[in-house]
Amino acid sequence: MSTAGLGDDAIHARFPELFDDRLVTRAKRAAPWLIGLAYVVFCIWLFDLSLAKLITGLDRMWIVVRSMLVWNDFWSWNFGAIFNGLFETLAMAFMGTLIASILAVPLGFLAAANVVRVGVFRHAVRRVLDVLRGVDQLIWALMYVRAVGLGPLAGVLAIVTSDTGTLAKVYSEAVENVDKKQLDGVKATGAGTLQLYRFGALPQIMPVFLSLSLYFFESNTRSATILGIVGAGGIGLQLSERMRANLWDQTAFIILLILITVGVIDHLSRLIRERFIGKRSL
Repeated sequence: MSTAGLGDDAIHARFPELFDDRLVTRAKRAAPWLIGLAYVVFCIWLFDLSLAKLITGLDRMWIVVRSMLVWNDFWSWNFGAIFNGLFETLAMAFMGTLIASILAVPLGFLAAANVVRVGVFRHAVRRVLDVLRGVDQLIWALMYVRAVGLGPLAGVLAIVTSDTGTLAKVYSEAVENVDKKQLDGVKATGAGTLQLYRFGALPQIMPVFLSLSLYFFESNTRSATILGIVGAGGIGLQLSERMRANLWDQTAFIILLILITVGVIDHLSRLIRERFIGKRSL
């Protein structure tokens, strides 16, 4: 690039990096790394992290792990309560995800910019969704336990509240990315507003909706376990009771059941996605 005809001030303004002091440039580049390192050191000091505490903690953890590997009096365990808690957790995750998915569909359309043109109303819907997903699911569970009492109902309501906000958010993004040509084709047939989105938008975004809902069902199966620990019932309650009693062999059995259940759900979700969406070649 020619600099002919440019004065010194113009050249300095156009190529400032050529005239920066090397020391200043290096300091600018090193500043983010130094800030990051200083923050790590601060966190280590704040949480009193030390090698001695780590070694002591791992030694105690090894005692727990050894207790998990030795299963005593296996046939005397209360399998009825364990499997009933597992089925409660699955039902909690399924009902919560199902209701949240249904509620998220109209909210997703109302939060989409290409559907609702009135900015004030659309932003109001989005702020409500921000509140729903901004509060952690565990906090919602604690609130609902206080409101409706202990049991799976509190867990279902917590999942519904949290997932409705998150699913509606991602649903709205899917709606905003629909192919406008397909919408124009449906509109050219004389379709009304509802018919336009029913036959022009839904066929495009339903596979996305289904895939997201299946993923959330799998995720909520794990989340419902944690919700049970705070009073929402299910397998989480059985897990917490055995941990408090130091029954680590039964704790390991319950954890194994949870892992197998999540694996089965993941496999079934993949089969359902392949059935309705098709296989994706990598």
